[in-house]
Amino acid sequence: MALNKANIVKAVYLGSGTPATNPIPPTLWSYNKSVKDYQYNVNKAKELLAAAGYPNGFEATLWWMPVQRPYNPNAKAMAELMQADLAKVGIKVRLVSYEWGEYLDRLRKGEHDMGLLGWTGDYGDPDNFFGNLLSCAAAGSSTARWCHKPFDDLIVKARQVSNQAERTKLYEQAQVIFKEEAPWFTIAHSIATEITRSNVTGYQISPFGSHDFYGVELK
Repeated sequence: MALNKANIVKAVYLGSGTPATNPIPPTLWSYNKSVKDYQYNVNKAKELLAAAGYPNGFEATLWWMPVQRPYNPNAKAMAELMQADLAKVGIKVRLVSYEWGEYLDRLRKGEHDMGLLGWTGDYGDPDNFFGNLLSCAAAGSSTARWCHKPFDDLIVKARQVSNQAERTKLYEQAQVIFKEEAPWFTIAHSIATEITRSNVTGYQISPFGSHDFYGVELK
């Protein structure tokens, strides 16, 4: 509630991103539209901090990525905006960054308090997000290092059944739990853009940021 997500998305993505509520994008099947996002509310955030025993806030680190990625075009600017928002409720944030390889290695070891990272789906299945990033099996190496059995039971069961309607119900329940437990603060889903000439046909944007010219023709 202390973070102004709308302002962050507007300033960092410049029209090429949409605010994120769930850990999967709205274009992916099983996305739960009924989940409500946290509302930006500085006074309420202060109340919750006081109730948790931190009436004067606390100090923490926020790590920002030293590279640009399709899911985050300017991590430093994002971190600075978050730092300013958190200061309004008494949370004093020190910004930290490392060389990209070291950054990822230290994140996986859990040396951070908070860290910026994102994900580009390898294939169109929710398990590519839930299983790889939020399962108990992945907790030892994932950035959030989160393991919550009620959530994990749902995504493990969803992986074991083949009926998509049944899997959808399980993933929808998992998204409700995710929002309640808040292992991440979801920020944005980016919109990828490629520019081609008018006589280029058959070109499709790769989810991996590469250029695949299979099936491309010049008319």
